Amino acid sequence: MTDNNTGRVLVVTAHPDDPEFAAGGTIAKLVKEGRDVAYVIATNGNKGSSDRAAVPDRLVRVREEEQRNAARALGVTRVQFLGYEDGELEDSRRLRLDVTREIRRWRPDLIITSHPNRSFGNFFAWHRDHRTIAGVVLDCVYPLARDHMAFPELLPDHEPHKVREVHMIQWDAPQLIVDITETIDAQFAAARCHASQLADFAAFEARVRKRAAAIGKTQGFSYGEGFDRVVLPG
Repeated sequence: MTDNNTGRVLVVTAHPDDPEFAAGGTIAKLVKEGRDVAYVIATNGNKGSSDRAAVPDRLVRVREEEQRNAARALGVTRVQFLGYEDGELEDSRRLRLDVTREIRRWRPDLIITSHPNRSFGNFFAWHRDHRTIAGVVLDCVYPLARDHMAFPELLPDHEPHKVREVHMIQWDAPQLIVDITETIDAQFAAARCHASQLADFAAFEARVRKRAAAIGKTQGFSYGEGFDRVVLPG
């Protein structure tokens, strides 16, 4: 995954379920390698339902519990919820400060996040919130988390930190393909925890297996997950 396979990893996504649905095999692999992985979830997921009878406040509690259970299934014990409104994530000073604080708190070598650019081959996968959080993460990696003069109110509790690498989830012609052949079943076990989001788990599994097989095939893997990769100079 990186030159240093012992460094910390921070997964920053928009919604509960994004880590498992989009990068669960990779997260499982990192944990298996002994990496210390944490999550930051930007929104509360309160609009993630097609049920007309769903109550937003209750949905928040359900989805937080599902996310904690899913993370635990992959061996991730730290999940931080920022609590922003689902579907209305904005590139604001408050969000940049929150993400900068979490980067400085966890001090990861590697960050996994969504992609800031919409891929029209997978149009429905690139929710506005996904693109917003990805752009914010990149801005926080450089320069906000790195520079002491950015967000001085975070000092001295959260000292600046330099991230070494960022992997942005990408399914169309990705720069980096991770072999998840041995961990895709762990991904599905974790994904099952998001019961509120999966009315037809069999269809979900078939769709993800098809996508992972297509991505992995280019490198001779049975299953793969794809990312665009940024390596920052030391």
